[in-house]
Amino acid sequence: MSNPTQLRYSKEHEWLSAAEDGVSTVGITEHAANALGDVVFVQLPEVGDSVTAGETCGELESTKSVSDLYSPVSGEITEVNEDVVNDPSLVNSAPFEGGWLFKVRVTDEPADLLTAAEYDAETAG
Repeated sequence: MSNPTQLRYSKEHEWLSAAEDGVSTVGITEHAANALGDVVFVQLPEVGDSVTAGETCGELESTKSVSDLYSPVSGEITEVNEDVVNDPSLVNSAPFEGGWLFKVRVTDEPADLLTAAEYDAETAG
């Protein structure tokens, strides 16, 4: 499994793209998608909601369990991926492409986000 090097990662297994005009895209990692199993339901924050870094902002339900979704940054939700709401399996089949979850206008970014290499080390073994 190869995590894209241009992304940053949280210890809760979310990824964050570099900001474009102050807006970053968030999803869960392939590691998290594999651990969850087949995702069957996604609950995402609403456009306009404020999210706080490290706080719960939604949930992912799989055939194995229900897991909280955490925001890796603080900010305001600008877009949610309706394709994932309608077809949650995208989280498993394309976690870094079509399976992204939401976009957020970042107001605060924690200093503890990981590089791809650091995340790989965190999840190894």
